[in-house]
Amino acid sequence: MIELRHLRYFVAVAEELNFRRAAERVHIDQTPLSRTIRDLEDRLGLQLFVRGPRKLHLTPAGVRLLKEARKVFIRLERTYRAVRETDSRFRAPLRIGVADEISQPKLSECFVRWRKLAPAIQLELTEMRASELANALEREELDAGFSFGLPDDEVIAQQPAWNYPAMALLPAGHELAAQAVLPIAELLAFPLLSCHVERQPGLSHQMRTIVQRHSRTLTLVGEAGTLSGYITRIAAGMGVGLADAGHIAVLHRLDVVGVPLREDEQFTTYVLHKHRRFGLPDTLQRFVAHAKTL
Repeated sequence: MIELRHLRYFVAVAEELNFRRAAERVHIDQTPLSRTIRDLEDRLGLQLFVRGPRKLHLTPAGVRLLKEARKVFIRLERTYRAVRETDSRFRAPLRIGVADEISQPKLSECFVRWRKLAPAIQLELTEMRASELANALEREELDAGFSFGLPDDEVIAQQPAWNYPAMALLPAGHELAAQAVLPIAELLAFPLLSCHVERQPGLSHQMRTIVQRHSRTLTLVGEAGTLSGYITRIAAGMGVGLADAGHIAVLHRLDVVGVPLREDEQFTTYVLHKHRRFGLPDTLQRFVAHAKTL
């Protein structure tokens, strides 16, 4: 029976065509290497090399064996990788952080579809602030996260996952609440509530970017530190606001109203992960790619 060591030593000699260099490559002495090649030829009952005075040459059988041996080692390496990946899937859950109080339907859909796609990989979800998410990703306490965006950071990669249309968010009974579609200029004629730039940097940045495209003069009446606080202030009549259609869809409240904007403005949710020197682990790479398909 041919053993793997026979093939490993044969490939070294066949590629080097020199016993001395092949012996150095596989870290054994030249004598046992030569003996192993002879043993391989004896077991096969054929000659693999033509031993000339200065150089080795492969016989046709040797050429074919080299081709097949390379396939064996490629297949073996794939098997090793599959086994290691399977083991890691069952032992290591995928740790996901969710910032900015995101509760969009697409976030839930992302997790539902992932569990069907990779049922053996458990998900561990943790809710946190955006700054906490960045620190946890950098320390590799989390594998990935979702947020409306973080300040630019060379350590953290931020990739758009999905978009929702921006909508006007109004207190029930507001004079604009009955409109089917609302020009954003009409909304911005009223005092606008914003988000806290440190607690929700991504949402604050996206909101201000939208506003700046349509108004040079703006009256801000306050900042909310959380999404629930933002909605509470609007419901209390303390100002008007902007929100994404995903969150408005799950509000189910009678004291606030979401009205579509005439303009095509979007809020983006990002999937985040730490840059890895040698690339992302296979499972994490698959999850990030999956999140971007929604």
